[in-house]
Amino acid sequence: MGSKQAKRITVAEAAALVRSGDRIDYGLCLGIPDLFDRALAARAAELRGVRVRGGVATHPIHVAEVDPIGEHFLYESWHFSAYERKLHDAQRCHYIPMNFGELPDYYRRFVDPIDVVCLKTCPMDEHGYFNFGVAGAAHKAVTERARVLIVETSKAMPYVYGCEESVHASEVDFVIEGDDAPLAELQNPKPTEIDRKVAALIAAEVEDGACLQIGIGGMPNAVCAYLKETGVRDLGIHTEMFVDGMVDLIEAGLVTGARKRLDRFQSVFTFALGTQRQYAFIHRNPRIASKPVDYTNLPQNIMQNDKVFSINNTTQIDLQGQAASESSGSRHLTGTGGQLQFVRGAYASAGGKSFICLSSTYDKKGARQSRIVSSLTPGNIVTTPRTDVMYVVTEHGLANLKGKSVAERAKGLIGLAHPDFREALEREARENHLLPKGFF
Repeated sequence: MGSKQAKRITVAEAAALVRSGDRIDYGLCLGIPDLFDRALAARAAELRGVRVRGGVATHPIHVAEVDPIGEHFLYESWHFSAYERKLHDAQRCHYIPMNFGELPDYYRRFVDPIDVVCLKTCPMDEHGYFNFGVAGAAHKAVTERARVLIVETSKAMPYVYGCEESVHASEVDFVIEGDDAPLAELQNPKPTEIDRKVAALIAAEVEDGACLQIGIGGMPNAVCAYLKETGVRDLGIHTEMFVDGMVDLIEAGLVTGARKRLDRFQSVFTFALGTQRQYAFIHRNPRIASKPVDYTNLPQNIMQNDKVFSINNTTQIDLQGQAASESSGSRHLTGTGGQLQFVRGAYASAGGKSFICLSSTYDKKGARQSRIVSSLTPGNIVTTPRTDVMYVVTEHGLANLKGKSVAERAKGLIGLAHPDFREALEREARENHLLPKGFF
Protein backbone atom coordinates (compact mmCIF):
# COMPACT_ATOMS: atom_id res chain seq x y z
CA MET A 1 0.00 0.00 0.00
CA GLY A 2 1.05 3.65 -0.34
CA SER A 3 2.76 5.66 2.38
CA LYS A 4 -0.09 8.14 2.87
CA GLN A 5 -1.62 8.09 6.33
CA ALA A 6 -5.20 9.11 7.03
CA LYS A 7 -5.40 12.21 9.22
CA ARG A 8 -7.70 12.29 12.23
CA ILE A 9 -9.86 15.40 12.30
CA THR A 10 -12.91 16.67 14.14
CA VAL A 11 -16.32 16.33 12.57
CA ALA A 12 -16.53 20.14 12.26
CA GLU A 13 -13.25 20.18 10.35
CA ALA A 14 -14.57 17.43 8.08
CA ALA A 15 -17.80 19.30 7.32
CA ALA A 16 -15.74 22.46 6.60
CA LEU A 17 -14.23 20.68 3.60
CA VAL A 18 -17.54 20.94 1.71
CA ARG A 19 -18.03 23.88 -0.66
CA SER A 20 -21.11 25.21 -2.44
CA GLY A 21 -21.89 23.19 -5.55
CA ASP A 22 -20.09 20.07 -4.30
CA ARG A 23 -21.33 16.52 -4.77
CA ILE A 24 -21.35 14.47 -1.56
CA ASP A 25 -21.90 10.73 -1.15
CA TYR A 26 -23.05 9.05 2.07
CA GLY A 27 -23.16 5.47 0.78
CA LEU A 28 -26.03 3.21 1.78
CA CYS A 29 -28.07 2.02 4.75
CA LEU A 30 -26.09 1.51 7.97
CA GLY A 31 -23.02 2.95 6.26
CA ILE A 32 -24.56 6.44 6.16
CA PRO A 33 -22.64 8.72 8.55
CA ASP A 34 -24.38 10.36 11.50
CA LEU A 35 -22.04 12.98 12.93
CA PHE A 36 -20.79 14.25 9.57
CA ASP A 37 -24.37 14.66 8.34
CA ARG A 38 -25.29 16.70 11.43
CA ALA A 39 -22.21 18.88 11.09
CA LEU A 40 -22.83 19.48 7.40
CA ALA A 41 -26.46 20.39 8.09
CA ALA A 42 -25.23 22.94 10.65
CA ARG A 43 -23.45 24.76 7.80
CA ALA A 44 -26.61 25.11 5.69
CA ALA A 45 -26.64 28.93 5.81
CA GLU A 46 -23.12 29.02 4.31
CA LEU A 47 -23.77 26.64 1.41
CA ARG A 48 -25.74 26.54 -1.82
CA GLY A 49 -26.38 23.79 -4.36
CA VAL A 50 -24.79 20.88 -2.48
CA ARG A 51 -26.04 17.51 -3.80
CA VAL A 52 -26.01 14.66 -1.29
CA ARG A 53 -26.53 11.05 -2.37
CA GLY A 54 -27.51 8.11 -0.16
CA GLY A 55 -30.04 5.31 0.05
CA VAL A 56 -32.01 3.05 2.44
CA ALA A 57 -31.54 5.59 5.22
CA THR A 58 -32.39 4.21 8.67
CA HIS A 59 -32.33 7.54 10.51
CA PRO A 60 -33.09 11.18 9.67
CA ILE A 61 -30.94 12.81 6.98
CA HIS A 62 -30.18 16.13 8.60
CA VAL A 63 -29.17 17.98 5.44
CA ALA A 64 -32.71 17.28 4.20
CA GLU A 65 -34.42 18.02 7.51
CA VAL A 66 -32.72 21.41 7.88
CA ASP A 67 -33.57 22.57 4.36
CA PRO A 68 -37.26 21.94 3.54
CA ILE A 69 -37.25 23.98 0.29
CA GLY A 70 -33.98 22.64 -1.08
CA GLU A 71 -32.21 25.99 -1.18
CA HIS A 72 -28.97 24.61 0.25
CA PHE A 73 -29.02 20.82 -0.21
CA LEU A 74 -30.53 18.36 -2.67
CA TYR A 75 -30.84 14.83 -1.28
CA GLU A 76 -30.99 11.94 -3.76
CA SER A 77 -31.56 8.25 -3.00
CA TRP A 78 -30.80 4.99 -4.82
CA HIS A 79 -33.55 3.16 -2.90
CA PHE A 80 -36.18 4.52 -0.52
CA SER A 81 -36.56 3.45 3.06
CA ALA A 82 -39.81 4.33 4.83
CA TYR A 83 -38.11 7.50 6.03
CA GLU A 84 -36.97 8.52 2.55
CA ARG A 85 -40.47 7.85 1.22
CA LYS A 86 -41.78 10.48 3.63
CA LEU A 87 -39.04 12.86 2.50
CA HIS A 88 -40.05 12.26 -1.11
CA ASP A 89 -43.71 12.93 -0.29
CA ALA A 90 -42.56 16.27 1.15
CA GLN A 91 -40.50 16.95 -2.01
CA ARG A 92 -37.20 16.76 -0.12
CA CYS A 93 -35.84 13.55 -1.67
CA HIS A 94 -35.38 12.44 -5.27
CA TYR A 95 -35.07 8.88 -6.59
CA ILE A 96 -32.30 7.54 -8.83
CA PRO A 97 -33.50 4.49 -10.83
CA MET A 98 -31.17 1.50 -10.74
CA ASN A 99 -30.83 -2.25 -10.81
CA PHE A 100 -29.00 -2.77 -7.53
CA GLY A 101 -26.57 -5.32 -8.95
CA GLU A 102 -25.30 -2.73 -11.43
CA LEU A 103 -24.53 -0.05 -8.83
CA PRO A 104 -20.73 -0.49 -8.57
CA ASP A 105 -20.55 -0.24 -12.37
CA TYR A 106 -22.65 2.94 -12.29
CA TYR A 107 -20.04 4.52 -10.03
CA ARG A 108 -17.10 3.32 -12.08
CA ARG A 109 -18.56 4.19 -15.50
CA PHE A 110 -21.27 6.82 -15.22
CA VAL A 111 -21.01 8.76 -11.94
CA ASP A 112 -18.88 11.88 -11.98
CA PRO A 113 -16.02 12.10 -9.48
CA ILE A 114 -17.41 12.84 -6.02
CA ASP A 115 -16.06 15.86 -4.17
CA VAL A 116 -16.47 14.37 -0.69
CA VAL A 117 -17.40 10.81 0.30
CA CYS A 118 -18.11 10.05 3.96
CA LEU A 119 -18.94 6.50 5.05
CA LYS A 120 -19.49 4.90 8.44
CA THR A 121 -17.05 2.01 8.97
CA CYS A 122 -15.47 -0.14 11.66
CA PRO A 123 -12.40 1.38 13.36
CA MET A 124 -9.13 0.61 11.58
CA ASP A 125 -8.01 -2.98 12.16
CA GLU A 126 -4.50 -4.26 12.90
CA HIS A 127 -3.75 -4.46 9.17
CA GLY A 128 -4.72 -0.87 8.42
CA TYR A 129 -8.16 -1.54 6.95
CA PHE A 130 -11.48 0.16 7.63
CA ASN A 131 -14.15 -2.54 7.27
CA PHE A 132 -17.50 -1.56 5.73
CA GLY A 133 -19.33 -3.95 8.06
CA VAL A 134 -22.93 -4.73 7.12
CA ALA A 135 -23.06 -2.03 4.43
CA GLY A 136 -20.54 -3.26 1.85
CA ALA A 137 -22.76 -3.36 -1.28
CA ALA A 138 -21.10 -0.75 -3.53
CA HIS A 139 -18.94 1.08 -1.01
CA LYS A 140 -15.59 0.05 -2.47
CA ALA A 141 -16.63 1.48 -5.83
CA VAL A 142 -17.85 4.64 -4.09
CA THR A 143 -14.46 5.16 -2.46
CA GLU A 144 -12.72 4.87 -5.83
CA ARG A 145 -14.63 7.92 -7.11
CA ALA A 146 -13.87 10.18 -4.13
CA ARG A 147 -11.74 13.29 -4.46
CA VAL A 148 -11.77 13.42 -0.64
CA LEU A 149 -12.54 10.25 1.31
CA ILE A 150 -13.62 10.47 4.95
CA VAL A 151 -14.54 7.57 7.22
CA GLU A 152 -16.63 7.99 10.36
CA THR A 153 -15.69 5.06 12.58
CA SER A 154 -18.09 3.20 14.85
CA LYS A 155 -17.31 0.39 17.29
CA ALA A 156 -20.96 -0.66 16.93
CA MET A 157 -20.44 -1.67 13.29
CA PRO A 158 -20.00 -5.46 12.93
CA TYR A 159 -16.71 -6.54 11.34
CA VAL A 160 -17.54 -8.74 8.35
CA TYR A 161 -15.25 -10.92 6.25
CA GLY A 162 -15.66 -11.07 2.50
CA CYS A 163 -14.56 -9.37 -0.71
CA GLU A 164 -14.31 -5.62 -1.37
CA GLU A 165 -15.43 -5.34 2.25
CA SER A 166 -12.94 -2.67 3.33
CA VAL A 167 -10.73 0.25 2.36
CA HIS A 168 -7.08 0.66 3.39
CA ALA A 169 -5.87 3.63 5.42
CA SER A 170 -3.59 4.64 2.55
CA GLU A 171 -6.70 5.36 0.46
CA VAL A 172 -8.44 7.39 3.18
CA ASP A 173 -7.86 11.12 3.57
CA PHE A 174 -9.49 11.82 6.92
CA VAL A 175 -10.88 9.87 9.88
CA ILE A 176 -13.66 11.05 12.18
CA GLU A 177 -14.11 9.22 15.46
CA GLY A 178 -17.80 8.38 15.71
CA ASP A 179 -20.02 8.24 18.77
CA ASP A 180 -20.29 4.41 18.75
CA ALA A 181 -24.07 4.60 19.17
CA PRO A 182 -25.90 1.29 18.56
CA LEU A 183 -26.82 0.73 14.93
CA ALA A 184 -30.41 1.32 13.89
CA GLU A 185 -32.57 -1.78 14.03
CA LEU A 186 -35.26 -3.08 11.72
CA GLN A 187 -37.64 -4.96 13.96
CA ASN A 188 -39.46 -7.91 12.46
CA PRO A 189 -43.22 -7.36 12.51
CA LYS A 190 -45.19 -10.24 13.90
CA PRO A 191 -46.43 -12.31 10.91
CA THR A 192 -50.10 -11.88 10.14
CA GLU A 193 -52.39 -14.79 9.36
CA ILE A 194 -52.04 -13.89 5.67
CA ASP A 195 -48.24 -13.89 6.00
CA ARG A 196 -48.36 -17.34 7.53
CA LYS A 197 -50.61 -18.75 4.79
CA VAL A 198 -48.36 -17.40 2.03
CA ALA A 199 -45.23 -18.58 3.83
CA ALA A 200 -46.63 -22.09 4.22
CA LEU A 201 -47.35 -22.34 0.49
CA ILE A 202 -43.82 -21.24 -0.42
CA ALA A 203 -42.09 -23.34 2.24
CA ALA A 204 -43.82 -26.44 0.89
CA GLU A 205 -42.01 -25.88 -2.43
CA VAL A 206 -38.51 -25.58 -0.94
CA GLU A 207 -36.34 -28.66 -1.37
CA ASP A 208 -33.24 -30.00 0.35
CA GLY A 209 -30.16 -28.14 -0.87
CA ALA A 210 -32.09 -25.04 -1.95
CA CYS A 211 -30.15 -21.77 -2.00
CA LEU A 212 -32.21 -18.91 -0.57
CA GLN A 213 -32.67 -15.26 -1.41
CA ILE A 214 -35.25 -13.64 0.84
CA GLY A 215 -36.36 -10.04 0.50
CA ILE A 216 -37.46 -7.50 3.05
CA GLY A 217 -40.82 -7.67 4.84
CA GLY A 218 -42.86 -9.81 7.18
CA MET A 219 -44.14 -12.13 4.47
CA PRO A 220 -40.76 -13.34 3.10
CA ASN A 221 -39.37 -13.55 6.64
CA ALA A 222 -42.26 -15.74 7.72
CA VAL A 223 -40.99 -18.30 5.21
CA CYS A 224 -37.93 -18.83 7.41
CA ALA A 225 -40.11 -19.78 10.35
CA TYR A 226 -42.03 -22.33 8.27
CA LEU A 227 -38.86 -23.82 6.82
CA LYS A 228 -37.82 -24.81 10.34
CA GLU A 229 -40.92 -27.02 10.47
CA THR A 230 -40.59 -28.69 7.05
CA GLY A 231 -37.46 -30.73 7.75
CA VAL A 232 -35.48 -29.39 4.77
CA ARG A 233 -31.72 -29.79 5.05
CA ASP A 234 -28.50 -28.41 3.61
CA LEU A 235 -29.93 -25.04 2.69
CA GLY A 236 -27.64 -22.35 1.34
CA ILE A 237 -27.82 -18.56 1.41
CA HIS A 238 -26.88 -16.25 -1.46
CA THR A 239 -28.88 -13.10 -0.94
CA GLU A 240 -28.96 -9.36 -1.34
CA MET A 241 -30.14 -8.56 2.18
CA PHE A 242 -29.31 -10.64 5.23
CA VAL A 243 -32.40 -10.84 7.45
CA ASP A 244 -33.06 -12.05 10.99
CA GLY A 245 -34.89 -15.16 9.83
CA MET A 246 -31.66 -16.40 8.29
CA VAL A 247 -29.99 -16.35 11.70
CA ASP A 248 -32.74 -18.67 12.94
CA LEU A 249 -32.19 -21.09 10.06
CA ILE A 250 -28.42 -21.16 10.54
CA GLU A 251 -28.64 -21.65 14.31
CA ALA A 252 -31.16 -24.46 13.76
CA GLY A 253 -28.56 -26.27 11.65
CA LEU A 254 -30.69 -26.12 8.48
CA VAL A 255 -28.20 -23.95 6.59
CA THR A 256 -24.89 -25.61 5.79
CA GLY A 257 -24.11 -24.38 2.29
CA ALA A 258 -22.76 -27.85 1.55
CA ARG A 259 -24.59 -28.14 -1.77
CA LYS A 260 -23.72 -24.68 -3.07
CA ARG A 261 -21.51 -24.47 -6.14
CA LEU A 262 -20.54 -20.86 -5.54
CA ASP A 263 -19.08 -20.00 -2.12
CA ARG A 264 -19.66 -23.46 -0.71
CA PHE A 265 -20.30 -23.49 3.05
CA GLN A 266 -20.57 -19.68 3.09
CA SER A 267 -23.71 -17.59 3.64
CA VAL A 268 -23.26 -14.64 1.28
CA PHE A 269 -24.97 -11.24 1.37
CA THR A 270 -24.30 -7.67 0.24
CA PHE A 271 -25.93 -5.67 3.06
CA ALA A 272 -27.68 -6.48 6.31
CA LEU A 273 -30.41 -4.80 8.32
CA GLY A 274 -32.17 -6.23 11.34
CA THR A 275 -31.79 -6.50 15.09
CA GLN A 276 -28.78 -6.26 17.40
CA ARG A 277 -28.93 -10.05 17.63
CA GLN A 278 -28.33 -10.27 13.89
CA TYR A 279 -25.42 -7.80 14.00
CA ALA A 280 -23.77 -9.75 16.82
CA PHE A 281 -24.21 -12.98 14.85
CA ILE A 282 -22.54 -11.53 11.75
CA HIS A 283 -19.61 -9.95 13.63
CA ARG A 284 -16.38 -11.82 12.75
CA ASN A 285 -18.38 -14.93 11.82
CA PRO A 286 -16.15 -16.95 9.46
CA ARG A 287 -19.14 -18.57 7.73
CA ILE A 288 -20.76 -15.23 6.83
CA ALA A 289 -19.36 -13.30 3.85
CA SER A 290 -20.09 -9.81 2.56
CA LYS A 291 -19.64 -9.50 -1.21
CA PRO A 292 -20.15 -6.49 -3.50
CA VAL A 293 -23.62 -6.21 -4.98
CA ASP A 294 -22.36 -6.81 -8.51
CA TYR A 295 -21.29 -10.23 -7.24
CA THR A 296 -24.43 -11.14 -5.26
CA ASN A 297 -27.08 -9.75 -7.59
CA LEU A 298 -25.99 -10.34 -11.17
CA PRO A 299 -27.98 -13.24 -12.68
CA GLN A 300 -24.87 -14.86 -14.15
CA ASN A 301 -23.56 -15.32 -10.60
CA ILE A 302 -26.88 -16.22 -8.97
CA MET A 303 -27.49 -19.02 -11.48
CA GLN A 304 -24.23 -20.79 -10.62
CA ASN A 305 -25.89 -22.23 -7.53
CA ASP A 306 -28.48 -24.94 -8.10
CA LYS A 307 -32.04 -24.68 -6.77
CA VAL A 308 -31.99 -20.95 -6.13
CA PHE A 309 -35.25 -19.97 -4.45
CA SER A 310 -35.93 -16.24 -4.71
CA ILE A 311 -38.71 -14.85 -2.50
CA ASN A 312 -39.83 -11.23 -2.84
CA ASN A 313 -42.84 -8.98 -2.26
CA THR A 314 -44.87 -6.92 -4.67
CA THR A 315 -47.64 -4.39 -4.07
CA GLN A 316 -49.72 -4.88 -7.22
CA ILE A 317 -49.90 -7.35 -10.11
CA ASP A 318 -52.08 -7.25 -13.20
CA LEU A 319 -53.83 -10.13 -14.90
CA GLN A 320 -50.99 -10.56 -17.39
CA GLY A 321 -48.44 -10.94 -14.60
CA GLN A 322 -46.74 -7.54 -14.49
CA ALA A 323 -45.47 -6.95 -10.94
CA ALA A 324 -45.33 -3.34 -9.75
CA SER A 325 -43.25 -3.42 -6.58
CA GLU A 326 -41.87 0.09 -6.13
CA SER A 327 -44.56 2.71 -6.63
CA SER A 328 -48.21 3.54 -6.08
CA GLY A 329 -49.13 5.41 -9.22
CA SER A 330 -46.77 8.38 -9.45
CA ARG A 331 -45.91 8.13 -5.75
CA HIS A 332 -42.56 6.38 -5.41
CA LEU A 333 -42.36 3.89 -2.52
CA THR A 334 -39.08 1.95 -2.55
CA GLY A 335 -36.99 1.05 -5.62
CA THR A 336 -36.23 -1.65 -8.14
CA GLY A 337 -33.47 -3.04 -5.92
CA GLY A 338 -32.48 -6.57 -6.84
CA GLN A 339 -35.93 -8.11 -7.40
CA LEU A 340 -35.72 -8.47 -11.18
CA GLN A 341 -32.13 -9.72 -11.11
CA PHE A 342 -32.93 -12.44 -8.57
CA VAL A 343 -36.07 -13.45 -10.46
CA ARG A 344 -33.93 -13.93 -13.55
CA GLY A 345 -31.06 -15.58 -11.70
CA ALA A 346 -33.36 -18.05 -9.96
CA TYR A 347 -35.03 -18.98 -13.25
CA ALA A 348 -31.62 -19.62 -14.87
CA SER A 349 -30.50 -21.75 -11.90
CA ALA A 350 -30.84 -25.52 -12.32
CA GLY A 351 -34.06 -26.40 -10.48
CA GLY A 352 -34.50 -22.79 -9.36
CA LYS A 353 -37.80 -21.06 -8.60
CA SER A 354 -38.77 -17.44 -8.03
CA PHE A 355 -41.77 -16.39 -5.96
CA ILE A 356 -43.53 -13.03 -6.05
CA CYS A 357 -45.76 -12.88 -3.01
CA LEU A 358 -48.47 -10.47 -1.90
CA SER A 359 -51.60 -10.27 0.17
CA SER A 360 -54.67 -10.40 -2.04
CA THR A 361 -56.07 -7.14 -0.62
CA TYR A 362 -55.09 -3.98 1.21
CA ASP A 363 -56.98 -1.27 3.04
CA LYS A 364 -57.24 2.23 1.56
CA LYS A 365 -59.08 4.82 3.60
CA GLY A 366 -61.22 2.16 5.22
CA ALA A 367 -62.11 0.41 1.96
CA ARG A 368 -60.71 -2.95 0.92
CA GLN A 369 -58.88 -2.95 -2.42
CA SER A 370 -57.55 -5.82 -4.54
CA ARG A 371 -53.82 -6.05 -5.18
CA ILE A 372 -54.60 -8.20 -8.23
CA VAL A 373 -56.02 -5.91 -10.89
CA SER A 374 -57.02 -6.09 -14.55
CA SER A 375 -54.73 -3.11 -15.31
CA LEU A 376 -52.04 -1.51 -13.20
CA THR A 377 -52.72 1.81 -11.53
CA PRO A 378 -51.77 4.60 -13.98
CA GLY A 379 -48.20 5.68 -13.30
CA ASN A 380 -47.21 2.43 -11.60
CA ILE A 381 -43.68 1.27 -12.38
CA VAL A 382 -43.31 -2.32 -13.60
CA THR A 383 -40.52 -3.87 -11.55
CA THR A 384 -40.72 -7.42 -12.93
CA PRO A 385 -42.15 -7.85 -16.45
CA ARG A 386 -44.76 -10.46 -17.22
CA THR A 387 -42.19 -12.44 -19.20
CA ASP A 388 -40.04 -12.91 -16.08
CA VAL A 389 -42.62 -13.64 -13.38
CA MET A 390 -42.67 -17.31 -12.36
CA TYR A 391 -44.68 -18.18 -9.23
CA VAL A 392 -47.22 -15.74 -7.80
CA VAL A 393 -48.46 -16.46 -4.27
CA THR A 394 -51.27 -15.02 -2.18
CA GLU A 395 -53.08 -16.43 0.84
CA HIS A 396 -55.49 -18.04 -1.64
CA GLY A 397 -52.95 -20.14 -3.51
CA LEU A 398 -49.96 -20.36 -5.81
CA ALA A 399 -49.75 -20.16 -9.61
CA ASN A 400 -46.82 -20.66 -11.99
CA LEU A 401 -47.13 -18.27 -14.98
CA LYS A 402 -44.22 -19.66 -17.00
CA GLY A 403 -45.39 -21.07 -20.33
CA LYS A 404 -48.94 -19.83 -19.82
CA SER A 405 -50.98 -17.87 -22.35
CA VAL A 406 -52.45 -14.49 -21.43
CA ALA A 407 -55.81 -16.16 -20.88
CA GLU A 408 -54.30 -18.88 -18.68
CA ARG A 409 -52.44 -16.23 -16.67
CA ALA A 410 -55.57 -14.16 -16.19
CA LYS A 411 -57.58 -17.19 -15.08
CA GLY A 412 -54.83 -18.32 -12.69
CA LEU A 413 -54.38 -14.89 -11.14
CA ILE A 414 -58.12 -14.38 -10.72
CA GLY A 415 -58.05 -17.58 -8.68
CA LEU A 416 -55.45 -16.01 -6.37
CA ALA A 417 -57.53 -12.87 -5.81
CA HIS A 418 -59.82 -12.42 -2.83
CA PRO A 419 -63.21 -14.09 -3.59
CA ASP A 420 -64.99 -10.74 -3.29
CA PHE A 421 -63.11 -9.42 -6.34
CA ARG A 422 -63.04 -12.46 -8.63
CA GLU A 423 -66.31 -11.82 -10.43
CA ALA A 424 -65.38 -8.22 -11.29
CA LEU A 425 -61.88 -9.26 -12.38
CA GLU A 426 -63.27 -11.92 -14.69
CA ARG A 427 -65.75 -9.46 -16.20
CA GLU A 428 -62.97 -6.90 -16.78
CA ALA A 429 -60.73 -9.60 -18.26
CA ARG A 430 -63.41 -10.49 -20.81
CA GLU A 431 -64.11 -6.84 -21.60
CA ASN A 432 -60.38 -6.30 -22.23
CA HIS A 433 -60.15 -9.47 -24.34
CA LEU A 434 -57.81 -11.22 -21.93
CA LEU A 435 -60.23 -14.15 -21.70
CA PRO A 436 -61.61 -15.41 -25.03
CA LYS A 437 -65.23 -16.38 -25.62
CA GLY A 438 -66.05 -20.06 -25.30
CA PHE A 439 -63.05 -20.97 -23.14
CA PHE A 440 -62.05 -20.58 -19.50
